Amino acid sequence: MYRLFIIVCFLCFIQTGSAAQTIFVDPVNGKDHATGTIKDPLAGIDKAVALASGFSGKEPVTIKLAPGLYLLTRQLLISPFDIKNDTMPYTIEAAILPGDSGWLPSSMPVIQSVSPNNKNYGHFDHCIGIQVERNNTCFKGLKFLGNTHPAVVYYYAIERHRPELKDMKISQCYFIGSKNAAPMQGAVFAQGSGIKIDHCIFYECRNALLLFLSVNGFSLTNSIIYGAYEGAVWFGKYSDFVFRDNIIANNHCFWVGMKDYQPHYVFSNSLITGNTIDMGLNNNGVIEKDRSDILATGTIQRSGKVLLNEIDKDTIPVNYLHPSPASAGRDIPAGIIKTGR
Repeated sequence: MYRLFIIVCFLCFIQTGSAAQTIFVDPVNGKDHATGTIKDPLAGIDKAVALASGFSGKEPVTIKLAPGLYLLTRQLLISPFDIKNDTMPYTIEAAILPGDSGWLPSSMPVIQSVSPNNKNYGHFDHCIGIQVERNNTCFKGLKFLGNTHPAVVYYYAIERHRPELKDMKISQCYFIGSKNAAPMQGAVFAQGSGIKIDHCIFYECRNALLLFLSVNGFSLTNSIIYGAYEGAVWFGKYSDFVFRDNIIANNHCFWVGMKDYQPHYVFSNSLITGNTIDMGLNNNGVIEKDRSDILATGTIQRSGKVLLNEIDKDTIPVNYLHPSPASAGRDIPAGIIKTGR
C-alpha cells in the first residue's frame, strides 16, 4: 500500500509540474517536522494546514493524504491566505481516490475527532472537526467518522459558518456515525453559496446536511443518505438547487424546509423511500410534518426496500454501503465509486 501511495503521488507530482503548492501527509511513515514532499511526508493534517498557511496564496494548494487514521485533537481551521483575494482552490484529498487503479476501502484516509468541545457559539458548546473559513475548498476520497470524546454531544465533521463564503465541493466521501459510540450530529453544517455534494455516502449520522443561510447554487448528486435519525437534509429559503441520482432511505425525515416559506422543489431521478416523514418543517429546531407534496421532474421512485452492502465478513467489500444486488435503487448511479460497483 505504501509503495502504491508513493507511485500515485509521484505521478501527481509529474502532472502538476511543481511540488511547491502540494503537501504530502502519511500518518504511518510521516514525521511532524518533515518538509511535506513526496519523500519526506508530514505525519498529520494539522501540520500540513499549518505549512500551507505559509504559502503565497497565488497558486492552488493540494494536501494529499496517504491511507491511515488521522485523529483530530482540536478543531482544524482552514483560513484564507488573503481575505480580499481568496480565489485559489484549496483541496484536501486522498492520494488514491475511489475508482483509481489499486483502490480498496483500506486506501481511504480515515478522519476521526477525539477533541473535546472546541467551539461556543451563542452559548452553544459543540465540537468541529474541520472549520472552513475560505472560498474554493474541496474534500475528496475521505472517510469521516464521528467523535468519540465522552463529553461531546454535538459534533460536526465539516463546518462552514460564514454565509458570505462560496464554492465548496465534497466528493467521494463517507460520513459514518454511530449514535452509541461516535455520534455525528451533522456531517456537513455549511452556509454560503456553491456547495456541491457529489458521490458521497452518509450513513447513520443524526443529520447529514445542515444548510440554512445563503445556500444558493447548492447541488446534491449521486449520493446516498441512509439512517439519519433526525433529518437527512435541512435547507433554508431557497429553490435554486440541483438534486438528482440520489438514494434517500430509512431516515426519520427526508427534507426539512423552513416554516412559512413556499418553495418550488425539484427532485430528479432518485429513490426516496422508507422515511418516517418525507417533507418536514423547521420549527425552531423541531421537525413538524409538512403536508405539501414533493414536486419532481424526471423519475422519482417512492417505494422499495434499500439493502446496503454492510460489513459481515473478514474483509470490507469494495462496494460497501452501496446498494446490494437485491436492493431497490440499484439502477441509480449513487455511491462513492463513479465508474461502476
